[in-house]
Amino acid sequence: MRVVVVGGGGREHVLASVLRRTADVVVTPGNAGIPGSTDTSPEALDGDLFVVGPEAPLVEGVADRLRAQGKRVFGPGADGARLEGSKAWMKEVVAEAGIPTARHASFSDAEGALSFLRSLPPPYIVKTDGLAAGKGVLVTDSIAAAEADVRAKLAGETFAGAGRTVVIEEGMVGPELSVLAICDGTDAVLLPAAQDFKRALDGDEGPNTGGMGAYSPVPGVDIEQLEIRARFIEPTLTALRKRDIDFRGVLYAGLMLTEDGPKLVEFNVRFGDPEAQVVLPRLRSDLAELLAGAADGRVQQAVSVGDDAAVAVIAASEQTGAPIDGVDAADAIEGVTVFHARTARDADGRLVTAGGGRVLAVVGEGPTVAAARERAYAGIARIAFPGMQYRSDIAERAAAQ
Repeated sequence: MRVVVVGGGGREHVLASVLRRTADVVVTPGNAGIPGSTDTSPEALDGDLFVVGPEAPLVEGVADRLRAQGKRVFGPGADGARLEGSKAWMKEVVAEAGIPTARHASFSDAEGALSFLRSLPPPYIVKTDGLAAGKGVLVTDSIAAAEADVRAKLAGETFAGAGRTVVIEEGMVGPELSVLAICDGTDAVLLPAAQDFKRALDGDEGPNTGGMGAYSPVPGVDIEQLEIRARFIEPTLTALRKRDIDFRGVLYAGLMLTEDGPKLVEFNVRFGDPEAQVVLPRLRSDLAELLAGAADGRVQQAVSVGDDAAVAVIAASEQTGAPIDGVDAADAIEGVTVFHARTARDADGRLVTAGGGRVLAVVGEGPTVAAARERAYAGIARIAFPGMQYRSDIAERAAAQ
């Protein structure tokens, strides 16, 4: 099978790596660390299966364009991608499906938004409606900071391209959980759960990011016992079908394990990044066949998963063009794989950073979370570049368990 992966980040690197176990893979546009990268547009490429990685092209309708050409595509059309493209619309679908979630409301006017905000206890959660690369969420105990964020978002001063609507939610308390469901429009199969780390700094301090690390499996969590599929995934697919939306792709459920049981934080419509880097390598099933089956409307009813664990530590930077050293040395460690997110080659062919944010994901695999974590940090210790930043506490508590 020839698979075309659309995208160029860490998610697409791990997709290509796992798909390549059984398939021929090309990635567009890819990056400096992904073999088989090409600048050719996906519409101009031939393949037996097209897998769309990032959320932005899905929201913009690339899956629809590819299907209109008669191509087999894993990834929702623009209608289904609204689950991530509009948090306000996602909340409408969630309410219709009867899915447990936080008390919330959507606003386009400051007066109504601030009035609702002041009726809530801390922590205060303010989300911009549209896409913001995982950074459009403020979580704060300060009412003054929350009010300022509401005003800035509604005025278009922050994340202007994401629209001037905000979703305000009542804060929930508990550990978070990420579950990826492979959907064929009517049915779904769940992949192993993961837990990621959104805050930039150790101890879950600092601003929200797209993710600074992740691990899988999550000790003490049984997604079958929690009935994640029956309580969250199936009702959502039913609600989408009632709207004539045939959702064939990943439904990513971000959950919080509260005292009252699991509740939905958000839905995304693609493989999580960096969750994919710790979930997909653990699969023993043929990923190409799994995704092709879902694209055809006949997803497999079960997946085979190894007993090993995986931990990903993100190396980030705000610099562009900074030389990166030590990737080959890290990759040479047994059980360590480096996935590239924002990398490029300079005029001399040297590996450099290519934009602010996540640059690399260093993934360690081992028989336990503790062993995988040790390998991930052994790998990242060999890597260096100007402005490099990473957390030192990824999976620390899980490893102790």
